[in-house]
Amino acid sequence: MFKILQKSIGAGIVTTAYPGAPAQISNHFRGRPSFDFEKWKDARTGAEVCPTGAISLGGNGDVRTVTVDYGLCVFCGLCAEASPDQAVRITQDFELATAERMNLVLTVEYTLNADGTHRQLRAVNRGFRNAGEDVENVGRKAREKIHKLLGRSLSIREVDAGSCNGCEVEIVALNNPIYDIERFGIHFVASPRHADMLLVTGPVTRNMELALLKTYRAMPEPKVVVAVGACGISGGIFGENYASLGGVDKVLPVDVYIPGCPPRPQALLHGILLAVGRLPERPYHEHAG
Repeated sequence: MFKILQKSIGAGIVTTAYPGAPAQISNHFRGRPSFDFEKWKDARTGAEVCPTGAISLGGNGDVRTVTVDYGLCVFCGLCAEASPDQAVRITQDFELATAERMNLVLTVEYTLNADGTHRQLRAVNRGFRNAGEDVENVGRKAREKIHKLLGRSLSIREVDAGSCNGCEVEIVALNNPIYDIERFGIHFVASPRHADMLLVTGPVTRNMELALLKTYRAMPEPKVVVAVGACGISGGIFGENYASLGGVDKVLPVDVYIPGCPPRPQALLHGILLAVGRLPERPYHEHAG
């Protein structure tokens, strides 16, 4: 016992200072892909290699509409590898949690050359609403749902609705000494009857639909729902099919979406704190000339 105490004292403080300080991230970490739309000469290569359809093409004639959906993106990096003009690059951005699903969608419009490459960028719709407005709305929603938040702890019930368990590995890490989510008064509970927040991972499989609904209904009011990862947001790599309903919002009202595949522990922490009004949304920026 004394040896354990001695080792604990000798180890000192190992808990990360995030979000009070910037996250310490490995150089090998892959965050969201960033797009230089003015420089991007052909979106077809990215759309062809994207495994989830996060980059999709539309339009007709000499006009092309390109949609980039971070809610579908698994951060694989294939679009950057397929971009010969280096208009797509992989960043280390992970603070993408948002209260609005459409904030994760970008659309751009190009006129085309005869060979199908981009001639001119016509329009960019980032989808992201005014960040200050979003913070205000999230804060109001949180105040309505979590009474006297700073005066009591927040209890989370996590449900795996059909994931590969990648997100679960990162969620478990929230309870270790490095990330120590309980320093915020946040802890995980076994029963939904004790929970304020429902944290859902994976696409909602048809076999888990009823269980998820029962869990949600068993939670007392007020309650918050957070969809975790690409699968929880959109169905991800599994999509919608005979066995999968897709994202969590196909079954339950979702308050916050946390992109990633899987989202790293800091991204989860950012999304959870955003959901209860303790952190603001952090809009991303793309290059449009």
